[in-house]
Amino acid sequence: MAVDFTDIDPIKALIWSAVVNGVIAVPIMVVMMLLAVKPDVRGPFVVKRRLLVLGWLSTCVMAAAVIAMIATL
Repeated sequence: MAVDFTDIDPIKALIWSAVVNGVIAVPIMVVMMLLAVKPDVRGPFVVKRRLLVLGWLSTCVMAAAVIAMIATL
């Protein structure tokens, strides 16, 4: 409701919040992947090889998207 009383364009604010979310997601995904393989953290629920590969692949794709976005600014 406070945005109505400012000069901030709500659509631009949504776009920028998505951009910030995408940039912040990469380091969070890296930490999650590193923790997913530690048995002292996950116990018997350690991530298997197939999911580990898919997780790192997803992390790399997100990182490539962030790098491409920064390169085109």
